[in-house]
Amino acid sequence: MSVDGEAARPRDDADEPGWEVDPDDEWGVAVITTVGRQLKLRRERAGMRAAEFGKAVGYGEDMVYKIEGGKRIPREDYLDKADEVLGAGGLIAATWEDVKKVRYPKRVRELGLLEAKAVEIGLYECQIIAGLLQTPEHARAVIGAAQPPYSPDDVERMVAARLARQSIFERDPAPALSFVLEEGVLRRPIGGTMAWRQQLERLLAAGRLHNVVLQVMPMNCHTHSGLDGRIEMLKFADGTAVGRSDGAFNGRPISEPKHLRILELRYGTIRAQALSPGESLAFIEQLLGET
Repeated sequence: MSVDGEAARPRDDADEPGWEVDPDDEWGVAVITTVGRQLKLRRERAGMRAAEFGKAVGYGEDMVYKIEGGKRIPREDYLDKADEVLGAGGLIAATWEDVKKVRYPKRVRELGLLEAKAVEIGLYECQIIAGLLQTPEHARAVIGAAQPPYSPDDVERMVAARLARQSIFERDPAPALSFVLEEGVLRRPIGGTMAWRQQLERLLAAGRLHNVVLQVMPMNCHTHSGLDGRIEMLKFADGTAVGRSDGAFNGRPISEPKHLRILELRYGTIRAQALSPGESLAFIEQLLGET
């Protein structure tokens, strides 16, 4: 097949950052190693060399060896094409459901599982905009600003994981979501003016959803109960809950009722001290108009 008279080249973007296997993620390594081994066995059974197979699926020979050796996470289109070329009847393509999770760090997967089960989430952020509300550009700027810096591969992996958690907004029935963000954070144009505007627009869109309550903690607030840091509360349909606070219980997740009551009291007080939802959206609109 040719494009403008030139032979089509294997995809180079397959080797872009964000698709490396994390060697410390035992489950992830096991998944990718198993998928790679199955791909190799099926390819060899079909009598195809790596170079021939790579050409058939649109990838380079080196990438075929990396994926089969469990060193690289295969993209969905790679698995779909491999399934077609090897006549696997959908068995290879079906592995994407597990493979796609490996791209996300283990701790983020665990958090995502909890958020996916929660019927109510309350979150106070004091240093950044909550990850569930971040745009891709803002997330990339925030993660990329860390010191010491993450590798490009780690940055892309973390951005993808953060965005994947936002599927919570598509759940049906929708969970009740509550956010309290600091005014100072909203005034900081992380990533530049355009990225900042897009982020403010994202906050307005989220704050207008029927299941979302978004509030801003003003800088001129004389009393502030969130000075100990971030608070997160997740409640589940069976009546259980999990909470975490940077300034309480050593920052570890807690589920004991007596400890949860303390976090609920703090979070409730913070919400009472913040601007109302209507005032908060008007404030964000004002910031957007000033850019």
